[in-house]
Amino acid sequence: MPFALNFIHPLLMWVLLGLMLYSGYLGYKASLIRKVSAEERKAMVPLHYGQRHAQFGAVILGLTLLARGLHVSINGGVLLLFGWQAFTGIAIVQKLLSSAASPTSLGT
Repeated sequence: MPFALNFIHPLLMWVLLGLMLYSGYLGYKASLIRKVSAEERKAMVPLHYGQRHAQFGAVILGLTLLARGLHVSINGGVLLLFGWQAFTGIAIVQKLLSSAASPTSLGT
């Protein structure tokens, strides 16, 4: 696996962390709209904090499910490869055991 691919997962986790923090900030700002004065509310409503919060939530959910799907797919592939290796390795073990059990004439 190329070296750069090792950084995809940690990078994706940092991106998700940033998106989650920003979405939390937007949610906090959306909740403040109900608590501020009418004049402040007029300035905050056009910024669409609630809508942006919901949109970022959808993006976060999509990325999280994508990472989960990738995890399941990669782990399934690794399991299949390991199973194939274990199954084909039985023939090698049998060959080693049969050669160890048969007498050899090395010193005669």
